[in-house]
Amino acid sequence: MKYSKLIAMGLAIGVTSLGVPVSSVFANTTPTVPIESWAMRDMVTSVSLSPNGEHLLILKLEGGKTGEHVLEVYKTADLSKPLKRLNSKPMELISARWVTDNHIFGTAWQVKRKTVNDPEADVRNYATYSYNLEKNKFAQIEGSFSIVGNLPKEPFEVLVSDTNAVTGGTGVDPFAAFRPRSYYRFNLNTGTKSLVLKGSEKYPTATFDVDGNPRFTSGYDAATKEQVSYYRLPGDGDWKEFERYDLDKHENLYRVLGGIYGLQGFDPNDATKGYIIDNRGEDKAALWEFDFNTGKFGNKIYSNPDADVMGIQSHSMAWAGNTKMVAAIYPGAKYERHWFDMEEKALFESIEKKIPYAHQVSISSRSQDGKTIVATNTGPKDPGSFWLLKDGKMMKLASRNPFVKPSDLSDVEFIKYPARDGKIIPAYVTKPKGPGPHPLIVLPHGGPHVNEVVDYDEWGQVLANSGYMVLQPQYRMSVGWGKDHFDSAYGQHGLAMQDDKDDGALYLVKQGLVDPKRMAMFGWSYGGYAALVAASRENNIYRCTIAGAAVADPEKTYWERRDPNAPKALDDWARRRGMIGVNPVKEAAKINIPVMMVHGDVDARVRYFNLTDYKKAMEKAGKLDPTVTVGVGDKASEGGSDAVDPMTNGAPDATGASATATAGPPTTQQPTGHRFVTLKGADHFYTTLMYEHQELLYTQLLDFLKKDCGPGGL
Repeated sequence: MKYSKLIAMGLAIGVTSLGVPVSSVFANTTPTVPIESWAMRDMVTSVSLSPNGEHLLILKLEGGKTGEHVLEVYKTADLSKPLKRLNSKPMELISARWVTDNHIFGTAWQVKRKTVNDPEADVRNYATYSYNLEKNKFAQIEGSFSIVGNLPKEPFEVLVSDTNAVTGGTGVDPFAAFRPRSYYRFNLNTGTKSLVLKGSEKYPTATFDVDGNPRFTSGYDAATKEQVSYYRLPGDGDWKEFERYDLDKHENLYRVLGGIYGLQGFDPNDATKGYIIDNRGEDKAALWEFDFNTGKFGNKIYSNPDADVMGIQSHSMAWAGNTKMVAAIYPGAKYERHWFDMEEKALFESIEKKIPYAHQVSISSRSQDGKTIVATNTGPKDPGSFWLLKDGKMMKLASRNPFVKPSDLSDVEFIKYPARDGKIIPAYVTKPKGPGPHPLIVLPHGGPHVNEVVDYDEWGQVLANSGYMVLQPQYRMSVGWGKDHFDSAYGQHGLAMQDDKDDGALYLVKQGLVDPKRMAMFGWSYGGYAALVAASRENNIYRCTIAGAAVADPEKTYWERRDPNAPKALDDWARRRGMIGVNPVKEAAKINIPVMMVHGDVDARVRYFNLTDYKKAMEKAGKLDPTVTVGVGDKASEGGSDAVDPMTNGAPDATGASATATAGPPTTQQPTGHRFVTLKGADHFYTTLMYEHQELLYTQLLDFLKKDCGPGGL
């Protein structure tokens, strides 16, 4: 559909307007932050306060670009020098938190393999540890375990579970809900664990109360192909059935893939009452009471007309046993809170007033007497900061990225715009400095069935700092915006889901904020898939596309992962991720704009063959000029050589064509300057990207946009 026709189809309905003045002057594309500063790994990943408030731990990166994480323990009365400095050589500490006055609990990893032979086959080994400050002693067990909850009545034990999926924030394992987990009591003194509950197909996971009693579970009945929920009271040995949903029907998929439905917590004053998120026939999921005596819903506690309730917030002293529900959480301009507890609300508001550029504020730990607090903040002007509130005074402890100043960062605005079929799409716009119209990067999130609320997004900020406006659309299938928003994406991979992204770009054009001749797409995982779909669309509105960790061949990926016993709706959903819809590897002959692909060679979620197979398809379709230089360390390039110069790009477009005023490059263009970049040793998720990976990614990304994104670049 041509751009002019799109604009005529009702884009002027009442939606949010950004109100930025129009100018014919292009945005400044000279960045103020060097790539080296963006590429640094998080300098601090965890800050935690001991229960008695006497000690503070900081897990930080030491040694700069090639450094390792060390754990420092301080006295809160004297932060001038650490009391202890710890590491876990040859492993690397990746998490840490206080659980008693003397014990720290966390996880470490170590790369042990160089190749990935199966989906989700991590190249790392994991170990869980506890550290006794008083005895200066580590206790360790092999494997990756996460804390399910403190056990306030048993201070030297915590409830842990083995991990059953790697999500990393950019994707969801669709079968994680049915993959059994085992739960243990972990003894902090001895480092030993004892089994509490072993997951099964019928009862794969569980929600526990504050005393460590399993209270709620949801599993899969293979005989009837139904999702079944169960509950029980404290002390009960058997589960009681609550409700069933037919998973051969796609309208029930949101219950599984959304990841937000189910039991959220308990009434601390009545063990027979709980809180459940469910939609109960409505479009938006709400928070409901649940009666464990009768197995029935009670009153609706809270709902929001614009978004799903996605969770609850417990009291800041929950770790000590005060599990009172203080707020319901739902997405909007940030993760918004509907407060039930006015004292907690007042506490948070007082903290927000003390933190510069406060946006998404949370309390990560609090002392037993309630007087000492560690708070965190993230937002468009704050990459992530840690604060100590003690004796009524607020002190900044650390920043995730101290090399980036607030003045270097761009504002983010929450908007809504209409898709061509009238559906309203939420979105986040990162606005570069200076007047528009700006060049635009559409940056769709991965998943696609995840929730994305943009507070601080490094990729968006990197692009905005180079002069690009960034649109992050919450296209249909994004979680948190209601069942219809999710269900309307069924079978629409590369179709209506793709239209949502294009319509957002064109909406910004109509607002006078974006130059229609200077638009591109960049995405990772499913977002990378969308970027490849964009490369072969007719009447293309983009000048180029960048596909990171892209699902380039969904059909091959499906057959590699297919579970023959999966319920029909889940199996059909997996097939529709490109087998029904658009499969990019089969669309290579239609490519009409320059493409850059980047992929980690040990990606366990979206395997590396997606890059090599897509490159082969391009070669077969005659889309790769042999004079075009490709990639750095690209295994798919001839001989696998690393000797090529990534800054030497293909010749200008042989046709001499330039972008049209409204629709970008014509479909007859034979683009040059394609790039294929391999991130050696990188997996799928942000936490696995080391300094050298991020430096290479940002260097290639910005250079490609400047030099190869259509004639003259973007």
